[in-house]
Amino acid sequence: MFKAFLIKYAEIGIKGKNRYLFENALRDQIKYALKDIDGEFYVSKEQGRIYIEALSEYDYEETVEALKRVFGIAAICPVVIIEDTAWDNLVKEVGDFVENQYPDRNFTFKVEAKRGDKQYPIKSPDICIDMGAALLDRFPEMKVDVREPKVRINVEVRHKAYVYSMIIPGPGGMPVGTNGKAMLLLSGGIDSPVAGYMISKRGVKIDAVYFHAPPYTSERAKQKVVDLAKLVSRYSGPINLHVVNFTDIQLYIYEKCPHDELTIIMRRYMMRIAQTIATSTNCLGLITGESIGQVASQTMQSLAATDAVCEIPVYRPVIGFDKQDIVDIAEKINTYETSILPFEDCCTIFVAKHPVTKPNIGIIQRSERNLEEKIDELVKTALDTIETIEVK
Repeated sequence: MFKAFLIKYAEIGIKGKNRYLFENALRDQIKYALKDIDGEFYVSKEQGRIYIEALSEYDYEETVEALKRVFGIAAICPVVIIEDTAWDNLVKEVGDFVENQYPDRNFTFKVEAKRGDKQYPIKSPDICIDMGAALLDRFPEMKVDVREPKVRINVEVRHKAYVYSMIIPGPGGMPVGTNGKAMLLLSGGIDSPVAGYMISKRGVKIDAVYFHAPPYTSERAKQKVVDLAKLVSRYSGPINLHVVNFTDIQLYIYEKCPHDELTIIMRRYMMRIAQTIATSTNCLGLITGESIGQVASQTMQSLAATDAVCEIPVYRPVIGFDKQDIVDIAEKINTYETSILPFEDCCTIFVAKHPVTKPNIGIIQRSERNLEEKIDELVKTALDTIETIEVK
């Protein structure tokens, strides 16, 4: 059983003088991810690496799965830590590592070394050569292949030595919270949870808003969205989910506006309300799961019409994805099966048979004048009666 992990990052390494801020954020995200794992862990950073040491018994599989959801991690390497880096001891310990990890040693190998401690008397190329020779002496059934070895034995010498051969891919990206905060318009569909996941991967902390329309949408539909938020929060961290009662606004739009424009006008009011919530909670933009041309409200003209009411940026991470591309990610993050549960959200209840696909903003604005008598009051009521659920 491994008692430690070496965590590698990628993009963070190209940051300049503020790199330590990203490293600290990644360390904090790792601590958060491990807090629900049985066991006690110590997380530290040193020279472009982050180390996790298990201070007690722990569940290895659960720990690895938790780390695979931490954005900013490029690779997870279960390591053996060698306190005494004297050469003879290092050779013995690396040999013991190989013996313990590989009962069948009929394979090709290569030693890869990194000398982080420049005071160490043996340079990296010599560590590779001499350690490889020592391993061949101890295990003659092994063979060296420097081009395509089956096993790469990594030896990193710092103030301690770290030995590993397994490299588990991490999710990549940037630590959540290092690139601001944004508001996700979360529905019960496939696309918006994927959009939330993808924007979080770029280091953005997310909250979410869901437009609920009882009795046309059931409590089960609302719970479905809460469940999706929980699945996304496994990657993004805690999400404040703002549930907006949208029924009266939808009915009023349905009564006063041309039915082929319903989807666009409703969408414009959703964006207005989401923007109000976003600015009041220090969000720097909105996030949607829209993909060009997927449905009538997602043509270029329709997106322009909805964007026209926004004063903050609207981010669309899946804008150029095919549906299958989005489904593939949804399956990877385990939101797909929940998304396809047959509970309607408010967008699907009031859909016109022949919605306009190339709306003219001027015409849409004229239609919205039909709402002037009551719409501001209805929007204020919706904002005043928001239910906020902390999801984690």
